[in-house]
Amino acid sequence: MSKANVNATLTAQNTYTDEVSIRGDFNISVSGTWAGTVTVQRSFDSGTTFVDVEGFTANTEKAGFETQNSMVYRIGFKTGDYTSGSALVRISQ
Repeated sequence: MSKANVNATLTAQNTYTDEVSIRGDFNISVSGTWAGTVTVQRSFDSGTTFVDVEGFTANTEKAGFETQNSMVYRIGFKTGDYTSGSALVRISQ
């Protein structure tokens, strides 16, 4: 979890980026040709459990700000949320 950014090409349900520790400004990017709902999640317990932050059904570029130390983020398709295609996703600082 020491990476400053994570990237993935998602093509199935229940698939996510690697986890990344975030504090301060960060960016979320979702692109590609895909159908479904991509969900950003964060963890308060170092990646043991995750809660949903926001879901996207279309390509997007977003900026966020995390005030707490060492929050763990990931982005992906939850079970049942993937329909088709390839979503290129990125979380970066």
